[in-house]
Amino acid sequence: MKKGTKMVKISKTDEQDWFNQASTLSQALPFMQKYTNKNITIKFGGAAMAKSKLSTRFAKDIALLKQVGINPLVVHGGGPRIKKMLERLKVQSKFIDGLRITDNETIPIVEMVLSGSINKEIVMEINKEGGRAIGLSGKDALLVKSIKLTKDDKYKELAFGKQVDLGFVGEPVEINSDFLFWCIDSDFIPVIAPIGFGENYETFNINADTMAGHVASSISSERLILLTDVKGVLDKDGNLLTQLSVNDVKKLIKNGTISDGMIPKVETCIDAVESGVKAAVILDGTFPHAILLEIFTEHGVGTLITK
Repeated sequence: MKKGTKMVKISKTDEQDWFNQASTLSQALPFMQKYTNKNITIKFGGAAMAKSKLSTRFAKDIALLKQVGINPLVVHGGGPRIKKMLERLKVQSKFIDGLRITDNETIPIVEMVLSGSINKEIVMEINKEGGRAIGLSGKDALLVKSIKLTKDDKYKELAFGKQVDLGFVGEPVEINSDFLFWCIDSDFIPVIAPIGFGENYETFNINADTMAGHVASSISSERLILLTDVKGVLDKDGNLLTQLSVNDVKKLIKNGTISDGMIPKVETCIDAVESGVKAAVILDGTFPHAILLEIFTEHGVGTLITK
């Protein structure tokens, strides 16, 4: 044996593990080729964001997507963190029929938490894993122009038919897609906080699902992926519905199969696929590597909604 040569004993278990890894990569190749140079918009929030291990796995998955030639864009939420900060600062939250009012005192705190701490944490996690993430809000490069949300039907319904004023809660009306395409062409991974600006450059808080849907549409994403804390859309027996058309979704809302908090999510998906997104997916973000399983396997792990 040559001096300095190291003997390594390879077990049958090691060989099997390596074979499984190689086999997995080989099976994923057609899907990598399918999505090469395609844009995928991902909404990250909820339970997945709250757990550090899941957050690290998410960052690894985003860096991997970019490495294999896919263009991920991340839009994140942060409701629980906002609630904690408001309580810590002893700012009294105001509600109308269960809806939080984002008033003059609340909006700077909302922006601080979303555009500040949460956004930069996600950016740094992705950068640690080898990505080139760049943190943005809708104010940067005038990315997301918004209007005040006061008369939206879904909010009127939640407020028992009353006209409500939610304060500085907004709805996107214009996305600076040129800037997003510049980020993509420059190999950056945009990480976007759901903050927008108004006609008079006032600040608006935007629902993260809604923001993700508008961003996805503006850049003709191949996929809009909404990470939630449930498997996807379930039937009345609790079974996962793996693929639905827009018409299927509307029927399921009408007969009560889709209800409560799932309604605005599927409505975001419908709006997206009717506005240029090829398909939208709702899946469980607490499941390890859910994004990779959705994109790189035959059937995915969530509910796929197509036009």
